[in-house]
Amino acid sequence: MTAPLPPRLLVADHVAGFLHAVDLPDGSPVARLEGRHLAEHAGFLALPGSRATFVDDRAGELLVLDVYGPEAGRPFVEARVPVAVPAEHLAADPTGRHLAVTTGLGRNWSAWSDQLTAIDLAAPGGPDAVRVRTRTGEPGVTVLGPPMGNATRPPARAETDTEPRTAGRNPHDHGPLVVLRHREPGALTAYRHHDLMAAAPSCPPAEPVAHLPLPDDDGHGDAYDPRAGRLFAAAGSGVHRARRAWGGALVAEPPLSWSVGGRAGGRGYYLRLDPVRRTLWSCVRGGPDEPERWPEWTNDAWWHRLDAESGGPEVGAPEVRAQKADGPETGDGRHRAPDDARSGRLELGPGLVFRLAVTARHVAYARVHPDGDELILVAAGTDGASTDPAPPAPTPSANRATPTPSRSDHPRTTARLPLPAMRGAPRRGGTPWDGVQRRAVAASPGASLVAVSRGGHGEVYVFDADRAELVTVVRMPSPLDEGGHLALLSPGDAAHHDPVGR
Repeated sequence: MTAPLPPRLLVADHVAGFLHAVDLPDGSPVARLEGRHLAEHAGFLALPGSRATFVDDRAGELLVLDVYGPEAGRPFVEARVPVAVPAEHLAADPTGRHLAVTTGLGRNWSAWSDQLTAIDLAAPGGPDAVRVRTRTGEPGVTVLGPPMGNATRPPARAETDTEPRTAGRNPHDHGPLVVLRHREPGALTAYRHHDLMAAAPSCPPAEPVAHLPLPDDDGHGDAYDPRAGRLFAAAGSGVHRARRAWGGALVAEPPLSWSVGGRAGGRGYYLRLDPVRRTLWSCVRGGPDEPERWPEWTNDAWWHRLDAESGGPEVGAPEVRAQKADGPETGDGRHRAPDDARSGRLELGPGLVFRLAVTARHVAYARVHPDGDELILVAAGTDGASTDPAPPAPTPSANRATPTPSRSDHPRTTARLPLPAMRGAPRRGGTPWDGVQRRAVAASPGASLVAVSRGGHGEVYVFDADRAELVTVVRMPSPLDEGGHLALLSPGDAAHHDPVGR
C-alpha cells in the first residue's frame, strides 16, 4: 500500500535567488531551484492538481511547479512562460488554466508600468502569454469564471423570433474575465481573457469591456469566491463587492464594513479566502498613520462568512452602485445587507500584522513587536461568527491564551506562541518595511501545520496548530533576508479554490 504523501513546504529566498521544496514535518529536501527570484508581492498561487506557480521577477518568467512531480518521475518545473515584470499581483480562473499578472513599482518610488500579461496554460502548442497595456499603477487582479446561473442576463428574445439566442452576442461573453482593481481613481475594469490572448504583438493598449467606479482611491487587497462568483476589494471605507453579469458587465453590491462585533476603526489591507469554511479573512489595522509609530498600531482579525450569502441578485433585480460602507442601498430589498451575525473581529495585539494563513481548523497570524514576536492561532469555527468583544491580548510571553466562553463555531483565539527574535528586526522610530527583516507565514487548508520564517537567520519554524506546539525548525542554506516567502501544500487540500496569489 502506497504511503500518503506528506505536506510539502516551498521556501523562496527572493533576495538570494533560491527556491527549495521540503517535506514536513521532517524537513527533508525534495527539490531546489537556483537563480530564481520570486516576486514577493505577488507570491505563490495554488493551482489544481497540487501545483503552484510564481513569477521570477528577474527572469521575467512565470513558473508552474508540479509540487509532487519528482516522486512520480515528472519534472519539478512543469512550465515556464514569459511575463511582464515587476509582478505586482497574480491570479487564475477557477479552472487554473487562465491566468493574469499585473505589474507594479518594483524597486522604484513611483508607478511606471501599465503592462498586463494574460496566460493560457493549455493553449494549442503549449502554454502561451500575451502582454497588453492598461493603466499605470499597482493594480490588483482577479480572474472570474462564467457568470453564475442567476446573474443578471440580457432580456429574453421573443418566442416568435427565429434568430439564434446568441445572435449579436460575443461568443466569449461566458469565458474568463480579467478584472483589475485600480487606485487613484478607484475603479474596477474588466477584460475578456480571450480578447487579451488575441491581442496583436508589441503591447497594444487594451480597452475594457466593463468599468465600475469605486468610491475609494486607496484599494489594497483582493479576493474572489468562485462558488458564488463574487469578487472583493479591500479599501478604507470597507470591502467592496461586485459580481459578473452576462455580457461582461460588473454589478456592484453593498460593501462590507470593517466595523463589526462591537469593534470599530481601522481598515484591512489584505484579503484571504478560507475555502474550508468559506470565510473571508483580513487583519484590520488602526492607530497612528505615521509608519514610524508602527509599534502603536492596533490589529484585529476580521472575518465574514460567505455561505450565508446568496449566489447573487435575482434576475431582474436592480443593480447597486458601489458606495461607502456606512450607507449601502439595497434596492427593493432583494440584496441582503451586511449582517453582524456573519462578521466579527478579534483583538490580536499591537505592532505589525499583515498576511495570514489558513489551516484545516485555524487561521494563523504572525505579529511583530519590539517587546516580542508571536504566532497567533485563531480557531476558525464552522458556521457562525462571534460578535462578542474580544478579550485583551495577552503578553507576548504567554504560551497559550485562555479561550473565552464561546460556541465552538465562533472564531476565537486559542494560542499565542512566542517566536525567536530576529537580528535586524523593525525598531521603534523606524519603518517596519524598509531595510529590515520580516516574517512570512504559510499553511495548507488540508493540514494542521503552520510555517513561519525568521528573516535573516535562514530558519522556518513549523507548528502544529491543533496542538499549539512547535514541531520542527527547518534550516535553509540561505539567510531568507526580508523573511523570504512560503507556501505550504498538501494533497487534495483545495487550496486552489482561493485563486489569488499570496
